[in-house]
Amino acid sequence: LVIVVIAALVGGEFYARNRVENCLTTQFESELGSQIDVGLGLQPVLFSLATKKFSSVDISSDDTTFGPAQDMQVQATVEDVDLASTDTTSGQIGSSAADVTWSTSGILATLQDQGVGGVVSGVTSDPAAGTLKFAIVGGLAELTVQPVVQGDTIEVQTTDASILGIGIPTDLADSVVSVLTDSLQAYPLGMTPDTLEVTETGIHMTLSGGQYAIPAAQGGQQQVTC
Repeated sequence: LVIVVIAALVGGEFYARNRVENCLTTQFESELGSQIDVGLGLQPVLFSLATKKFSSVDISSDDTTFGPAQDMQVQATVEDVDLASTDTTSGQIGSSAADVTWSTSGILATLQDQGVGGVVSGVTSDPAAGTLKFAIVGGLAELTVQPVVQGDTIEVQTTDASILGIGIPTDLADSVVSVLTDSLQAYPLGMTPDTLEVTETGIHMTLSGGQYAIPAAQGGQQQVTC
């Protein structure tokens, strides 16, 4: 009898864990705009399934889309998750934090996807200066920008824009800065940036957020029930 009870509990835990992970994946994929992996750690899930409350959820993605951004890598932790839904929400979270990296290759892919890549042939980073440098028209021109945290947002400031020492067209510089700004100001789950560092390979950011209500499914989307 004891063996049967233990087997039932173990089987129930595996079933509950799989169901909850699938449900959470669906919920948070709509927020992050990409495929994600969800982890529940060692917390027991079987009894949490009844209350729909989970102490901590780990989220990872290698292809997150923030605004127009492509190929962002995200490692996030969401605390105090309550998936009890209402007419206007799919649940609530108590707080969140994330580490985000965006490589120079991902930045270039984003510019290409937004129609700017035809004139931008390369992206390099300068950790010492905290800047990103864009090669324009095969390196005939250069655009250098510096992303910095300003309050609850990230601003992208142009530090140099020239063709052989002559200023490049303002609309070209503005279009690059606009794509970068849109990519660095659209974050899920109500998170805002805490820090930003230009690294050897691109950009590293830390984000955090407080209590957040997950919006209910819109339009033809099906409301997910865990």
